[in-house]
Amino acid sequence: MTVALERRAPGRYASGAQEDTERFGELVAPVLEDGDVLILTGGLGVGKTHFTKGVCRALGDDLPVTSPTFALMAVHDRGKLPLFHFDLYRLEHAWELEDTGVYDVLGYEGACLLEWGERFSDELADDYLTVTISRTGEADREIALDPHGARAERLAAAIDRSVADALA
Repeated sequence: MTVALERRAPGRYASGAQEDTERFGELVAPVLEDGDVLILTGGLGVGKTHFTKGVCRALGDDLPVTSPTFALMAVHDRGKLPLFHFDLYRLEHAWELEDTGVYDVLGYEGACLLEWGERFSDELADDYLTVTISRTGEADREIALDPHGARAERLAAAIDRSVADALA
């Protein structure tokens, strides 16, 4: 059974379609701040890029969003906050991160969304929010927030308030 965007518990949400995952991203965008790091995790095709599309749209950047699988990084800086979208899928070793540009912006300027970053979380940041998107049906997804660090805790709480308020 397909569900619309739904808050199941603090930090746990259900998405019934790619539009719901994008809407979730739209609700995340207003609470993002310079230096925020979100590690997007989940299998191929679960909606990590759709989440990023929603974030970009809500920030006011109208450029197309695609997964930067081969470019490794896409910059979306036409909105209220610069967004650096990384896809680390093709990287095999932590030392390869140096060539991506991630260390130039990570934790300093804008917000960073890192697809497949869980493999390198120890090398990337001490304070980050993991956003896990899991397939629970053909179109259904579960989205889980797992904060690591004080700012990530505050960010997760702010996202939960944003989603709860929007769905009330």
